[in-house]
Amino acid sequence: MLFLLNDVVIDLDEACPVAAADARRFERLGFDYVMELGCELFAEDPLLQRNDPVRARRLAWLIRHCAPEVNAALFAAPETECDPALVEPRFCALPQMIMGQLKQREARGELDAVAADQAVWMRLAA
Repeated sequence: MLFLLNDVVIDLDEACPVAAADARRFERLGFDYVMELGCELFAEDPLLQRNDPVRARRLAWLIRHCAPEVNAALFAAPETECDPALVEPRFCALPQMIMGQLKQREARGELDAVAADQAVWMRLAA
């Protein structure tokens, strides 16, 4: 299962980023809590998906665990160390074909924030 986190495609089919015992603990977490956690992480580091891929992968796994239909998330933070309330989260479910295309673009070095925005989020279109 591929998951787009900002402008990085993460393969969640690789080994689970959490131990089985921890995974059971996360079953009680709600989507709102995980969204808040994502906002806090990206408020600290707006480039978390690139600067800390291990934490980014865990966040993607948590989002997918809480909302199985979601396979893409965007956390837009205006600056480093900002108030988490200023981080704009977005989520969507993309067709697997689109996810595969994004993964291929990433492999060719063609997927960056602008390309991901144009392909998925369309925030810069206005």
